[in-house]
Amino acid sequence: MKSLKVGNAAIDGEVVGKGWKIAIELKSTHDDVVRGLGQLAEAVAYGYNEAALVTSLRRATQIKSATFDKHKFILLGVNSAGRVFQVYPTYASTLEDEKQGSSFTKQIRKKTI
Repeated sequence: MKSLKVGNAAIDGEVVGKGWKIAIELKSTHDDVVRGLGQLAEAVAYGYNEAALVTSLRRATQIKSATFDKHKFILLGVNSAGRVFQVYPTYASTLEDEKQGSSFTKQIRKKTI
């Protein structure tokens, strides 16, 4: 997979739809997650609507959600069988945000995996 240059950083991939783009950053268990979050922040600064960090499910469940709350990043975990799980935002948090009228979570629910 070829990296995409975004500002001073490079992201691993993107998903493009009508009127929206999501930056994708893949991190293995040995990669630096903080660096990945920086790459996602750079992508959002350069025009991506949303950003998703993809890592192993075990590692994804160990990451604290504070960063994802602040920047509205998506956290995806992949298990050993190759199934993808949305770790953050959680289903409960999307329901809470919908009650508050957040357009971000309405967009996320439309883009289910």
